[in-house]
Amino acid sequence: MANKKAFGKLKGREAMVLAIIVAMIVLFSILSPTFRTYPTLVSVLDNSYYITLMALGVTFPLITGGVDLSIGTGLVSYALIGGFLIFQKGMPVGVAIAVCIGFGVLIGVFNGVLVAIMDLPPFLATLCTCMITRGLGPALCGGFGVSWPSSISADGGFRKIFKFVTAEGTVIPIGIVFMIILVAIMSFVLDHTRVGRYTIAIGSNKEATRLAGVNIKFYHVLAYVISGLFAGMAGVAYAATYATIYPGAGAGFELDAIGGAIVGGVSASGGVGTILGSFLGVIVICLMKVGLPFIGLQANWQQIFTGIVLIAAVLVDVLKKKKD
Repeated sequence: MANKKAFGKLKGREAMVLAIIVAMIVLFSILSPTFRTYPTLVSVLDNSYYITLMALGVTFPLITGGVDLSIGTGLVSYALIGGFLIFQKGMPVGVAIAVCIGFGVLIGVFNGVLVAIMDLPPFLATLCTCMITRGLGPALCGGFGVSWPSSISADGGFRKIFKFVTAEGTVIPIGIVFMIILVAIMSFVLDHTRVGRYTIAIGSNKEATRLAGVNIKFYHVLAYVISGLFAGMAGVAYAATYATIYPGAGAGFELDAIGGAIVGGVSASGGVGTILGSFLGVIVICLMKVGLPFIGLQANWQQIFTGIVLIAAVLVDVLKKKKD
């Protein structure tokens, strides 16, 4: 009964976030006619792909009551290593993509072991791996920026997964279709599989879940593996979106993903959250990043407004818990 009640509240939260998205689009469109253009839509979606992938993955550690701070610097690090393998070592793009995802999974396993097996605080453990991944990519690729094959080259077809350009030069952001498919798949995993149920159970009451006979260490580690997997995929999406990947980028990306998940209804204290909510929350974050410059508010104000939105989201979560 309690689960049904929480589920109903989350559906309400998702509807609220969707209403915020519509209101933001209307507001930006009124204040800036140039916002109402097709290239702006493409820009919003380009910014959303890698953040969405990170958010889908990090939703699982967040629901356990933890966090994964390594995903932002991780995705850039993996993309750097993949680009280095392609242009310096002559590896096929398929191998580079597999390496990106493989590194993400390995870091996810490492995070999971630190948190679930060695019982380190999630914030501290993943902050340490954040520092490791920040240095890993530049160290392995010599500290220089790298580029993946362009969309016009024979092996640049991976970029068309996210953005297809017609012969007339029209950009079609087909990546949103794949994001929706992944949202549907991961929603099923979280809501209807043992992995999802035990992830929520660990965040709700870890000791009760252990006493119920669940191997909580395995499923706790698995939550971080899922986060790492999606960080690796986000690295590929980032490489497909931008022409060049530079060392040092990625700091703060994890905050966009985590912030999106929290705005979308994932509880900061764990035990509650949905994949759809995380996805909608990311759209809010990306709309702010792209839309605020159209009304004359630059980077500093973007960070201020993002922080205010996150405070509001956490306060809503706290007030709901007190009411319950």
